[in-house]
Amino acid sequence: MTRRQVLSSAALLALELCPEDATPAGNPFHFVDTASQAGLIHPIVYGGIDTKKYILETNGCGIAFFDYDNDGWLDIFVPGGSRIGGAPPGATNRLYKNNRDGTFTEVTRKAGLERVVWSSGVCIGDYDNDGYDDLFLSCWGQNILYRNNGNGTFTDVTKEAGLLHPKPEWGAGCTFIDYNRDGLLDLFVSTYLYFDFKTAAHPGAAEISVWKGVPVNCGPRGLPTGRNFLYRNNGDGTFTDVSEAAGIAQVDKRYAMTAVAADFDDDGWPDIFVACDSTPSILYKNNHDGTFTDIALQARVAYNEDGREQAGMGVAVGDVLCQGRLDIFKTHFADDTPILYRNKSKGRFEDLTAKSGLGTFTRYVGWGAGFADFDNDGLPDLLFVNGSVYPEVEKLFEEYKYRNPRMVLRNAGNGTFDNLSEHSGPGITDRHSSRGCAFGDFDNDGDVDVLIMNMNEPPSLLRNDTRNANHWLKLKLAGTKSNRSAIGASAFVIAGGRRQRQDVLSQSSFYSQSDLRLHFGLGLAKMADVVEIRWPSGIVQTVRGIRADQIVTIRETA
Repeated sequence: MTRRQVLSSAALLALELCPEDATPAGNPFHFVDTASQAGLIHPIVYGGIDTKKYILETNGCGIAFFDYDNDGWLDIFVPGGSRIGGAPPGATNRLYKNNRDGTFTEVTRKAGLERVVWSSGVCIGDYDNDGYDDLFLSCWGQNILYRNNGNGTFTDVTKEAGLLHPKPEWGAGCTFIDYNRDGLLDLFVSTYLYFDFKTAAHPGAAEISVWKGVPVNCGPRGLPTGRNFLYRNNGDGTFTDVSEAAGIAQVDKRYAMTAVAADFDDDGWPDIFVACDSTPSILYKNNHDGTFTDIALQARVAYNEDGREQAGMGVAVGDVLCQGRLDIFKTHFADDTPILYRNKSKGRFEDLTAKSGLGTFTRYVGWGAGFADFDNDGLPDLLFVNGSVYPEVEKLFEEYKYRNPRMVLRNAGNGTFDNLSEHSGPGITDRHSSRGCAFGDFDNDGDVDVLIMNMNEPPSLLRNDTRNANHWLKLKLAGTKSNRSAIGASAFVIAGGRRQRQDVLSQSSFYSQSDLRLHFGLGLAKMADVVEIRWPSGIVQTVRGIRADQIVTIRETA
């Protein structure tokens, strides 16, 4: 049984560094897919099953854990797509309410969320600060902003909020961000590319629509690149497009995908990292005056260490080395490696892919990813999902399967990871063509579970059944001067001589929303000695002596 307390105090503390000889403890991870038993039985319709004629059918969408009714239990939002020529019966976005017993009830129609669209990204945030998290969905066509009415229903307020585009766009990554620190959540949206059925090449029609000698759908190369948008929250339910004035629109010629807003240089202002497909990635540095500058090249996150652009898909952000800084992991296409950028200081990075042992994962197309402490040993582990975009290829090349296993790696505590994928249960070894994934403790039992979007299959709900004697602490942050969702806040926890950092993120992984609560493994420590919160407002708040194995709410105080 978990307990929730509201704790507050104000003080500053010099925090310790994570011991260099920290090592993980516990048995191998164990994940079981409980989606069917939980009631997640509806396939996520997205394009053709055996062939995909257009790139629109290939990328899929994200997925979300969020507590829409504020009952303390994570609910599930599953975006969806359509098919060329029209959606089949049953195709829709879906909302599932958590029944608190390991099962979920679909409440899509009752909630006002039933709709057929080509979804891409999903992000959560309380943009009107009414205490209920709202829902933004990026799509091919028009993006959608759903206001949470606080009574179990949502209202589409896209037009009233000023977020309708004059012409169709392919919305991709999206994240709420309080870029000007006024306590109101603004919105960043990336656009992947411009796609038109009338002009898109058919498989095999050109050199760029052939892979391994097999005719496949065209793109992204050869198609017009998209653009990125920043919308300032006006505080009255509307937004203003400030993309040009803020310097966001100046960065062009990118196939932009997942966007993550966080303070990468620790100057107290949120920046934006954008993974880009087949083009250099973007790191928008917040200039503190309402403008941004792309410093990806100077920060060494635009390319890999060989100076090559990569096919960026998903993004995981976390303090991998317990140094108090946010590192970046990015997934890529097959025949390339994922990449791990270590944050050396003040938002300057180095490529640690080879040194960390991650340079061997070249076989699959990687998508959603996340750092989470799956065994509660105090070190962030890594999970990422895979899936090909070309179902046609496996008919000729056995090694390029369309459906692939997941990958889960334990943080060894010395800058390297141990691959435990083959030993972590059927939830990892089962094969799917997956895209987005979200992380959160849906059963509130003190460990991190995983929700995964599978193309044209029901989602996977991986219950974490890892067993050991380690302890944990989960923090739910509530802003007062800062935005109510506390998006952009950083939490530092000291327990057992180890210092950890986690940040409240809107979007991460691949187009997905994870639990806004922050989960810390404490190892054998039965108490968190110090918890320090750095709020987006600039307030620093410290709480001492919090007992382990509970969910604690911390409200911002002046």
